[in-house]
Amino acid sequence: MLAVHSLDHFALDVPDASAGGTFYQDFGLATAVSGNSLELRTPNGTAGFLYERAPRKKLNHLAFGIAREERAPFQKQLEAAGIRLVDAPKEIGTDALWFRDPDENLIGVLVVPRRAPAVKTARHQPPAGAGERGAPEQGPAPRPQRLGHSLLFATDVLRSVAFYERALGLRLSDRSGELVAFMHTPHGSDHHILAFGHSERPGFHHASFEVGSLDDIGMAAMHMARKGYLEGWGTGRHYIGSNYFHYVRDPWGSFAEYFWDIDYIPEGCVWETRDVPAEFALHVWGPAPPPYFFQNTEER
Repeated sequence: MLAVHSLDHFALDVPDASAGGTFYQDFGLATAVSGNSLELRTPNGTAGFLYERAPRKKLNHLAFGIAREERAPFQKQLEAAGIRLVDAPKEIGTDALWFRDPDENLIGVLVVPRRAPAVKTARHQPPAGAGERGAPEQGPAPRPQRLGHSLLFATDVLRSVAFYERALGLRLSDRSGELVAFMHTPHGSDHHILAFGHSERPGFHHASFEVGSLDDIGMAAMHMARKGYLEGWGTGRHYIGSNYFHYVRDPWGSFAEYFWDIDYIPEGCVWETRDVPAEFALHVWGPAPPPYFFQNTEER
């Protein structure tokens, strides 16, 4: 079965793109005006777009990548699965395949370079040796290197998992009952490039960006706090996926996450999918998540 090779970007409709640009610049991304949108960039390429057009924030679309030779076979795969193709967003001029998932989220399959790493990102945090100082030097705030994954609210988590298995060839990594589920690509990827959390209505919960070390997470979190972004969750370590994390709440009630050292599922790996008890679904250690962490601020 054909499968996407990576998550390419996310796009949001927002009431104030300039406020979004300020937030993501402070978070460590580069921004650029692109037509009627604000482009969000990492060293790995475009990670997202903000479109100023909505009274409240909502997901515009998610886009995934495939190889050029897979374009026609992928269209046949979608059509064979009974998935109806729709018109492309006017802002995206690529030769892409577009459709809507069971929650009416707009999803694109684009011919683009692979964003996901081909191997697990190396750890760059060895312990200090005897006679050495271990603490990092203060300097500019760490910058995220790439977009890793996104989590969407879903009205039926397991239905969404089944749909994305059929439509995009993604595979279930782990889940916790019908509350949350995580999916990877069989081409080799992080533990998840896409996740779903249960809600009464669809919505965008967060996008997650990789930094170089646990120290980078801590220093980036302090930098954001100094900039006035005091709401979020972290620092801690997830049990599902194993990554260290810190979430910062954006101007519209969703989140941007710094992560480091996530599990990696290589191509051909026989990965044992687990159904994790709810008490382990969120984290191994760290502060309790605030109540607003689970709020879906989108309206459809």
